[in-house]
Amino acid sequence: MHFRQWLLPRRRLAIAEACLIGLVSGVSAVFLKYSIGWFGSWRIQASEVLPVALVLPAFGFSLGWLSGFLVERFAPEASGSGIPQIKAALAKFPISLDLRVALVKLLSTILALAAGLTMGRQGPTVHIGAALAAQFSRWFPTSPNHRRQMIAAGAGAGLAAGFNAPIAGILFIVEELLQDFSGLTLGTAILASFIGAVISRILGGRGLDLNQVLTPVNSSFSAPEIPFYLILGVLAGFLGALFNRGILVSLTLFRKLNLPLSLRVGFAGFICGCFVALLPSDFRNNSGLRELLISSEPGWQFTSIAFVVYFLLTLVSYGSGASGGLFHPSLVLGSALGYLVGVGEHHLLGFGNPTNYALAGMGAFFSAVSKVPLTAIVIVFEITADFNLVLPLMICSVISYLISDQFAKGSLYQRLLEWNGYTQPEKNSIDDSLAGLKASDLMQRRVETLPSNISLDEAMKAISRSSHRGFPVVEDSLLVGIVSQSDLRNATQGKGDPPSCPLPGATQLRDIMTPDPVTIIPQASLADVLYLLTRYELSRLPVTEGRKLVGIITRSDIIRGEIDCLDNNQMGHHPDPSYIVYQTRSPEIGKGRILVPIANPQTTPFLLRLAAAIAREQDYELECIQIIVVPRTNSPAQTPVRTTKSRRLLHQAEKLGRDLQVPVHTQIRVSHDIAQAILETIKERHINLIIMGWKGDHSTPGRIFSTVVDTVIQQAFCDVMLVKMGRQLNPPYPLPFFHRWLVPIAGGPNAKRAIALLPPLLSLSSNPPDIRLCQVFPPGENSPNTTVLDSAMAVLANQIDGNIIKIPIRANNVADAVINLTETEGCDVVVLGASREGLLKQVIQGNIPEAIVRGLGSTVILVRAALD
Repeated sequence: MHFRQWLLPRRRLAIAEACLIGLVSGVSAVFLKYSIGWFGSWRIQASEVLPVALVLPAFGFSLGWLSGFLVERFAPEASGSGIPQIKAALAKFPISLDLRVALVKLLSTILALAAGLTMGRQGPTVHIGAALAAQFSRWFPTSPNHRRQMIAAGAGAGLAAGFNAPIAGILFIVEELLQDFSGLTLGTAILASFIGAVISRILGGRGLDLNQVLTPVNSSFSAPEIPFYLILGVLAGFLGALFNRGILVSLTLFRKLNLPLSLRVGFAGFICGCFVALLPSDFRNNSGLRELLISSEPGWQFTSIAFVVYFLLTLVSYGSGASGGLFHPSLVLGSALGYLVGVGEHHLLGFGNPTNYALAGMGAFFSAVSKVPLTAIVIVFEITADFNLVLPLMICSVISYLISDQFAKGSLYQRLLEWNGYTQPEKNSIDDSLAGLKASDLMQRRVETLPSNISLDEAMKAISRSSHRGFPVVEDSLLVGIVSQSDLRNATQGKGDPPSCPLPGATQLRDIMTPDPVTIIPQASLADVLYLLTRYELSRLPVTEGRKLVGIITRSDIIRGEIDCLDNNQMGHHPDPSYIVYQTRSPEIGKGRILVPIANPQTTPFLLRLAAAIAREQDYELECIQIIVVPRTNSPAQTPVRTTKSRRLLHQAEKLGRDLQVPVHTQIRVSHDIAQAILETIKERHINLIIMGWKGDHSTPGRIFSTVVDTVIQQAFCDVMLVKMGRQLNPPYPLPFFHRWLVPIAGGPNAKRAIALLPPLLSLSSNPPDIRLCQVFPPGENSPNTTVLDSAMAVLANQIDGNIIKIPIRANNVADAVINLTETEGCDVVVLGASREGLLKQVIQGNIPEAIVRGLGSTVILVRAALD
């Protein structure tokens, strides 16, 4: 139980799983290697005693048939290399990846390679590691994203164990599988790959001495050799593209035979046996052919035959659907091609080592086939541990990758996935929006909780007064359990029958609650939330930071969040541009423009008086806009609308402008979306400042102020001023005459802009204004730096006549400190102009609007400086 509790945090579970995955992947890779060698040696020994023309085809057909039968009968997903199946599972296609697949893959690969099929064991090792990881993620379920990371870690561990190349295992995850550089993905991949490679080296007899390399040849690299490495890269690119196309053609031809998989694999084994029986005995050991081409001098004739035969037989073997990979054949073909180029250079120039070219050719052909150039470079480097090969490898691998991609676009494994019918549907904006939802967007922040020490009777009364059916149970503000109506009903069934039936007045809530409930963190995705709700059949999910309860999610919250996304996306249709149906123009004599969206006749005089005060002081013009919203099924430019009420509102603005001698322009726009119309106006009319009113509440989940206001704050490039009318201003709102002002200061562009806008706003005061400048400092700061506060006070002292007081505050919570100071000092209006690290960032990100904007009864003015 304690071990299970220790594993509950996702990072600890990921570390434990990564260690286990690396261990079993390393063991399975070693078992696969030795089993293939043991079974394969039977075939080679039999060919030395009995007629080779009989033994090799017979072994090929019989073992191939048995391998295909196992796959066909027990796990069709185990066919091929397994990399396309892993990609399908990571893309969330419904494809099996579990212990059954791992076992069948292991046995069928042993039989297929022992039969003489010219494929490799490293691809199946990757598949086995991923399948085992997928099984572990079922035994320790967390979330779909966690499962994907574990599957990728298993694949990386399999590759690392197969090649004894842990770095290559990590890169393969990043390059081919997940394309994810997040800390948790890299951390689990590194751990699993490292352990897999260590286990493989120890059990494989190589130990941990990294100086044990493939070949003792001392490689070299000189400038005259660069053209030949370029030629090698080009040839590998062309032939790699041809190889990829040949794989798809071979698969198609075998499918057209309409034979059972067992017969297809048996037929392929028979063909391989017949061909190899006609060749020298060195061709009978597929696993040793690569070492033979590198560590000895086989001659160009043998190497040419090896390349052609291995090329064709690999197409036949893989096309049959047998269990086996393409990594090893790619390396064999690359070494043969590189050796031939090296021999050609030696004959032309009289220098150069063909072995160096064979090693570089391995990386080049691997890169051309698998389209993972970084992984190709690192695999060969980790095999050889020779730094002199890095530059040739880079040249050849990159060139071959670029050439191959021109003739065979995209990853071979992705094309194999599509060939099997797994095509990813195109995503639209709705899918992206839903995928972007987090637990923090969905959760209810105000949670009804119950203390753990109340009696059962008190808990029943509290639940009866609520509309909710489940309650988190807290102890010292920490989540300790959860209780539902069904828990209470079960606890009180058979009331009065001792001793099993508790007395409601004597039993405490902690005695019947569900302890240690399933929780989720605020950053979790919608997929994680749905997975946990479905996996554990829950109707509510507490959201916690550590053990602190910060919210709760129910299924209805998810539905509301999805509906909100659908409303914003309007089923993927982008709104048409807004259309101006009415406008008036005044003389354009100002230095800038202030935009005032007008919607409510009661707030219009208030906002216009604020805007006019700033316009007179800074020589600006007013641009007043009224927006008429039409359904998205109608075009704004073709929809007839009534403008009588809208023009009446705008006439009020024009009258106020004449009284205050401020130029006022007006317009009426028809639009699908209010925020879009405002943003278009800001751009078209070159607006410098927008002043918007906010009523102080909204009912849209996941929004801070409202959909319109949030969008403008986030996207408008001009200055933004958001005004929430205080409770002391009752509708219809009178003209603002404020006396006592509070301006929290935190430095940065927003604070400077707030200070710049403050003098014209102070002209609204009926008497000389009384100003409080405050700055919040941490309690532990012995000598707080008040430079920003002093600077703001000096600026205001030179511009206004009034009483200015600076108030440094020590507090842990900025929001609480501002609210307390506002109420203590009896301030009429609060002007927030904070830096990105201070108040405004928190307001925009949704951390303190409830605390400051909603909590204050005073008028609040939020200022955000123009975006860079």
